[in-house]
Amino acid sequence: MLYVTLPEEKTRKASFYLAMEEFVARNVTCGDCLFYWQVAPSVVVGRNQLIANEVNTAYCRERGIGVFRRKSGGGCVYADHGNVMFSFITCDENVRLTFNRYMNMMVLMLRRLGVKAEATGRNDILVDGKKVSGNAFYHLPGRSIVHGTMLYDTDMENMLKSITPAGDKLESKGVDSVRQRIALLKDYVKTDIDGFKDYIKDNLCDGVHALTAGDVKAIEAIERDVYLSHGFIQGNNPRHTLVRRGRIDGVGGIEAHIEMKGETIKSVSLSGDFFATGDALHDMLGRLENVRLDKRDIAEALPDNIDAAVMNLRKEDFANLLADDENQ
Repeated sequence: MLYVTLPEEKTRKASFYLAMEEFVARNVTCGDCLFYWQVAPSVVVGRNQLIANEVNTAYCRERGIGVFRRKSGGGCVYADHGNVMFSFITCDENVRLTFNRYMNMMVLMLRRLGVKAEATGRNDILVDGKKVSGNAFYHLPGRSIVHGTMLYDTDMENMLKSITPAGDKLESKGVDSVRQRIALLKDYVKTDIDGFKDYIKDNLCDGVHALTAGDVKAIEAIERDVYLSHGFIQGNNPRHTLVRRGRIDGVGGIEAHIEMKGETIKSVSLSGDFFATGDALHDMLGRLENVRLDKRDIAEALPDNIDAAVMNLRKEDFANLLADDENQ
């Protein structure tokens, strides 16, 4: 695996590194690639999330915390100079296998450092039952991208106050409550954060791919045109007449925005920290147009294998979520 380097080492916005991994995926064809990055205090929301639901924008403006959006699914994350962010790019077309390979690689790397880490069934790495890493993925033609956080240290107050998750994800008891759920690597390893980064590069990579100044300009163009564009950062803010919310084991939180005409569904759009596993999500939701808002009718309209659209989702659970007003 090759470690990707920049011609100039300096801290950039999260949007640059998100653009960088996309540039590498589209232009570097030499096999597996990896790079890590650190940013000033930032919040990065998942592709399908609504900023108004996930981010305390007033607090972020007050503290100068940047708000960005990535192209992968999953939940909102806070990052700062105490986090090490990873980007892994591979030619493997199967994003699920790629994701599992990356998770296993990171768990093994931590165990070699003496940290008793384990991967959960969905997207987290835990130490002593506490989250030390959250990860997500997306797919481009011929390439798969996995990216994730690794908490070496962080500003707990910023993490708590910049992100406003649903009550079932974090209790509203302040920093102490967050600290009980989060593991910091500084408490488990004997090296500082720079030594940790060097260990990763030396043990996971066996070569270097050096980007050029011209490559940086191309990355900055992607950053400007996509990741810093107002439309991309804000995402879809759908009109709706009904909202259904729920949390499904193995899937994550889903918020469905249902536009109705009488008893008939006109359109459905989803937000949340679930993982869309391909382009099938659009087609799946399209099947619900002109379907009555009824559990049986919805289930009949949906394909049997809707986990091809949303990881681990069963159509019975999805139909119950859409039709049951108790989930509002």
